[in-house]
Amino acid sequence: MSTEVSERIVGFIPARAESTRFPGKPLADICGKPMIARVYDRALLCELLTDLYIASDSSEILNVAALHGCKGVATATTHACGTDRIAEAAARLALGDTDIVVNIQGDQPLFEPEMLHQVTQPLVDDPSIPMSTLIYKIIRSEEITHPNAVKTVFDHEGFALYFSRSTIPYFRRSAPESAFYKHHGIYAYRNDFLQKFAALGPSFLEKAEGLEQLRALEHGFRLKVVITEYDSIEVDTPEDLKRARETYGRQI
Repeated sequence: MSTEVSERIVGFIPARAESTRFPGKPLADICGKPMIARVYDRALLCELLTDLYIASDSSEILNVAALHGCKGVATATTHACGTDRIAEAAARLALGDTDIVVNIQGDQPLFEPEMLHQVTQPLVDDPSIPMSTLIYKIIRSEEITHPNAVKTVFDHEGFALYFSRSTIPYFRRSAPESAFYKHHGIYAYRNDFLQKFAALGPSFLEKAEGLEQLRALEHGFRLKVVITEYDSIEVDTPEDLKRARETYGRQI
């Protein structure tokens, strides 16, 4: 698949030194390579990207990643979320206002490269859209109530209304099958919007739920959601890491 665009489309994988839920997660080994390098390798398979970087506040992460051929950008230790981190990295690289920045989650080592095409397409098609993200119809019932699987609801035009770690929508009676969607955490932004977003600082709902995308909604920005047919293992716990290792091992 090819997308004709004049702007650059630059991918960033944000990674911080410490994760509260899983310390050392970016460097966790997956079949002989650290997870952050596995994510980088997957992203390289997407021909759409003009360039690709790891953005991190950790010299250890950047040094280990460099040993595996990954380019990196050093960022501050003070960022509240990955979006703020890649905003700094994009500014350091002097990206243009209309360039598209893709936020690739560093804890999804088995994502499909096609997902990067899917998340950027709305911005390529419509210059008025500042930000987009991927969602997936939940098929694993345990994810409906699990707080690590972020749920979303959206309007008839495919723009997000809300994201929550709680189960939304709430059904007063029995819920229909396939009524719930989870957020994949892969974003695309136009760089001028990304810089505005970072300058706003964390919002009330963002801090309440621990979800950076709520900052955009709380300030009245439109966030396009794209339903993808691809699921992706998100490594939040050692149990998730075991599942990722087993799945990766079956693919090689």
